[in-house]
Amino acid sequence: MKTNLKKFGFCMMSAAFILQATSMGASAANGNHSNSSIHEKKIVNVAHRGASGYAPEHTIPAYQMGEQMKGDYIEIDLQMTKDGRLVAMHDEKVDRTTNGTGLVKDLTLAEIKKLDAGTWFNEKYPQLAKEGYEGLKVPTLEEVFKKFGKKANYYIETKSPDVYPGMEEELLQVLEEYKMVDSKGRTKNVLIQSFSKESLMKVHDLNPRLPLVQLFSYKNQATISDEELESIKEYAVGVGPNFSKVDGQYVKMVRNHDLQFHPYTVNKRADMKKALEWGATGLFTNYPDVFNEVLSEYKHKDNGNKVTK
Repeated sequence: MKTNLKKFGFCMMSAAFILQATSMGASAANGNHSNSSIHEKKIVNVAHRGASGYAPEHTIPAYQMGEQMKGDYIEIDLQMTKDGRLVAMHDEKVDRTTNGTGLVKDLTLAEIKKLDAGTWFNEKYPQLAKEGYEGLKVPTLEEVFKKFGKKANYYIETKSPDVYPGMEEELLQVLEEYKMVDSKGRTKNVLIQSFSKESLMKVHDLNPRLPLVQLFSYKNQATISDEELESIKEYAVGVGPNFSKVDGQYVKMVRNHDLQFHPYTVNKRADMKKALEWGATGLFTNYPDVFNEVLSEYKHKDNGNKVTK
């Protein structure tokens, strides 16, 4: 009896060791990103440009609202000013979301800080207008970190990196300055995404421990090969395509390669449900409160079973 127990204990220890080794091997293959919260078995709710369905995108109130609505990540699109400062803005031009005109790269931070980044929203969406949105300023990456600190999670995109030489170095410097990475270059609350593979590879070369997500913008029905996915897996932990062009088979392929799947921008309940049924591990939405409701219904429908998709 004692001999059998010893054998059983030894087998259990061996199995545990094998499982741990397998996990470590997977992490190593993925650039040692296992410290990132993206690897938690949780479907993530990314507040797209903040809760931009309710407040002016990429402003502090939009980010605050995203947190209040229990979004898991604040998404920050980065542009870089003439004097090398990183600011939160989706477009290369300031025209759409401020009362100014011109390219971000041609304006200094001081000039951008003079712009009104909120009144346009009140004018475009009068039913959501708030007096407090008038005169909002374009925030720098540093200001966002100062406001929300390490308690928040950040999904940061290098926008048009070919336009901004040195963007990646500046980003990593700011991450270090605000202690978003530890002494070994690891992070628990930052993901970096880009449509530019070159930009992601540059970040990966500078710090191979940072979790990266490869974005895609498909004009036609999305397709991806096993070879492409294996290549992506060498530097990234996930992919983020435009949801309108993908299908269940695409998602299945991504997940079969053990990559995260975070499509954008999913705002309709029916599409949110479809993404979950296909196996999405998270998504970008302008309405994080709505996605939380859909996610809750989805989990309830699963009769309380743990969701690991």
